[in-house]
Amino acid sequence: MSTPVDDPLDSLDPLDPLSRERTHLAESRAALRAMREDVESLDISDVTANWVNAEVLAHQIDERIKALADLSDTPLFFGRLDYLHAPGAEGAEGAEGERFYIGRRHVHDAEGDPMVIDWRAPVSQPFYRASKKDPMDIALRRRFGYTGGDLTAYEDEHLSDPAAVTFSGSAGGAKTSKLLQQEIERPRVGPMRDIVATIQPEQDEIVRSGLGGTVCVQGGPGTGKTAVGLHRVAYLLYAHRERLARTGTLVIGPNKSFLHYIEQVLPALGELTVRQATVDDLVAHVEVRGTDDAAAAVIKGDARMAEVLRRAVYSQVSMPTEAIVVVRGSRRWRVPAYEVDGIVRELLARDIRYGAAREALPQRIAHAVLVQMERSGEAPDDRVQDAVARNSAVKAAVKAIWPQVDPAKLVLRLLTDADFLAVHAQGLLSEDEQKAILWAKPARSVRSAKWSAADAVLIDEANDIVARTPSLGHVVLDEAQDLSPMQYRAVGRRCTTGSATILGDLAQGTTPWATPSWDEALAHLGKPDGVIEELTAGFRVPTDVIAYASRLLPHIAPGLTPVASIRENPGFFEVRGVSDTGEVVAACVELLGNEGSIGLIAADARIPALSEALTAAGITYLAPGEETTQETRLTLVPASLAKGLEYDYVVLDEPQAVVDGEPDQRTGLRRLYVALTRAVSGLIVTNAAPLPAELGRGQEGGGR
Repeated sequence: MSTPVDDPLDSLDPLDPLSRERTHLAESRAALRAMREDVESLDISDVTANWVNAEVLAHQIDERIKALADLSDTPLFFGRLDYLHAPGAEGAEGAEGERFYIGRRHVHDAEGDPMVIDWRAPVSQPFYRASKKDPMDIALRRRFGYTGGDLTAYEDEHLSDPAAVTFSGSAGGAKTSKLLQQEIERPRVGPMRDIVATIQPEQDEIVRSGLGGTVCVQGGPGTGKTAVGLHRVAYLLYAHRERLARTGTLVIGPNKSFLHYIEQVLPALGELTVRQATVDDLVAHVEVRGTDDAAAAVIKGDARMAEVLRRAVYSQVSMPTEAIVVVRGSRRWRVPAYEVDGIVRELLARDIRYGAAREALPQRIAHAVLVQMERSGEAPDDRVQDAVARNSAVKAAVKAIWPQVDPAKLVLRLLTDADFLAVHAQGLLSEDEQKAILWAKPARSVRSAKWSAADAVLIDEANDIVARTPSLGHVVLDEAQDLSPMQYRAVGRRCTTGSATILGDLAQGTTPWATPSWDEALAHLGKPDGVIEELTAGFRVPTDVIAYASRLLPHIAPGLTPVASIRENPGFFEVRGVSDTGEVVAACVELLGNEGSIGLIAADARIPALSEALTAAGITYLAPGEETTQETRLTLVPASLAKGLEYDYVVLDEPQAVVDGEPDQRTGLRRLYVALTRAVSGLIVTNAAPLPAELGRGQEGGGR
């Protein structure tokens, strides 16, 4: 293989460039092993004051050891930057350039000198942002290609020399390399992987945006929005580790299958402390055993329910009608009803939680007693005030005036007592809307009630009215377009003092309550000043596939910018008429002849028949969320669970059945749009019934 003559740093090396890079990789792996061994050898027996400190320190050491794991099939570094000058010394006379290898984590040698720079460090930023138009003081950017864990190729970009032509090297001596495209198009087997080697400039801007602001990312299929959100978490943990270690981070996904699919991304980047959950997990105050029809779920998810709940909670407060008499020794202290009334009204007027006001009430009453004591010549202190607040007469008055509220019992009463609901929903919900959410058969107790997912969100709202929900430092919410206003509020109160990254695609909203706009969603989240960014470059879905799916956009999301695929590999696309499930199975067998994962996506109602057909044909398959292996690469996917997942090849069974499986036409077409855009390399659409008219007509067949 030739050596680039215009790279003086390589031309001075006695080894050929590829061998030299392999040597640096081996030395870097040895340095990482040494770092891990140093941590493993730490003796903390003499540095901890007690067993609690010892447990905490041992846990921290264990987490550090895990973070320093060297994954054999994951490249330790994927790029190199050769600076014209030392970073920060541009234009300084005599400042020599430096070379940095960019990887997933920092690695240093025995002297502490860096061998690999963390991709999140400021010095790494030009790897993602530099261009010939703005080289950012970079002479050379080199990308590396790997097969497994072996470095096999590299590709150079000479950014500061306008006359230079990009030179590429590989083990086979090829003069052109498409490492970036190859990494993007690499077959998908197993869980989602990171995109740290392929982050694009527009994605990097979002990833590195500050912790203080909320960012909403609108991105169509294959634009990398989920990966961008996860990498943003990793970046924020790097840049603000101490703060986020105190306040916490959370990734919220639509379902357990999706969370299982993405769960390895952050650990691969060295981040092990980020919690993952669904919205249902966040609001699991009761066991969900029931379901709502679409009409009831939409009303329960409406933001108006927040005010209904607030009214219901504060209706428990009763204005005092009698004086409070406190006996201490031989003295009796009387707080007249009008004075207690004033205290109660003042607390009601303040913007504090119901429970906090209830705790403040006895102290306010006690303070009124202390004022009388001082007027009579006594000198009471704080201990006396606390004692008065615990006096039986004060406690009885507080119980009568400001009783405790059980959020679940309160919601149960709203949903089963028509009169109670009517009082607090007056002017907010119509009579028909009230009837829609009332339970036909009242439950005997909170425990026996068949709560729905929407009911659990109402309980969470009531719980927050009573006691403030703790706030995290940063929350990532994926597939956000599917949340109801009340669900947005549930997420928003988990980051009231923090920030959020909101990810979604309005065209993929498949719930009856899906948000019509990101501005509205951000308002319900309590983040109206959030910045909305749009990703339109498609890195995953082949051109013909995304073009076919985009025929639905005018019907499901008018005005939304279609995704433009930048894939060089066109993949393949075919619409194939079939007569039975056997031919659908045959299409799966055909695709199993290719490398990578295969998804068979179908309307939920057709899953049993397809399962039976696959079993009869002797084909093993997985359910969504189960990890694919080289032996079992086919996953049978109900259309309702396809969102957020991706497969190298997809067979989509009966598009019209997917549409018909939803309660309305728009939701059905959106579900179909999701199903059509799960493929990375190829899609076969099989149909016996006519295709939905919205897909249009024309030459749908394709080649491989």
